[in-house]
Amino acid sequence: MSQILETIMLICFGFSWPMSVVKNIRSKTAKSMSLPFILLIISGYIAGICAKIYTHQLNFVLVVYLINLAIVSVNIVIYFINKKYDRQAEISQNMQAENV
Repeated sequence: MSQILETIMLICFGFSWPMSVVKNIRSKTAKSMSLPFILLIISGYIAGICAKIYTHQLNFVLVVYLINLAIVSVNIVIYFINKKYDRQAEISQNMQAENV
């Protein structure tokens, strides 16, 4: 029963991460993103995965942890892409300000 409840919890969290990825891709800015938060979430998933491996509970719950970890990890890539967009926008604004 505890594995079923843990899986439900992970699935609930898991549904939010793809929405976050899509939102962050569309926004093209890292201003609403927090790298420390993303890394904290990833650390939590890694700890959960390590706990499953340590206790030899290699079951469907581990698969859900891995899927969530992969989806959240995509946000790190998006974060750095969006930081690049932010730098480009700042350079563009500075150039426009100098031309005024």
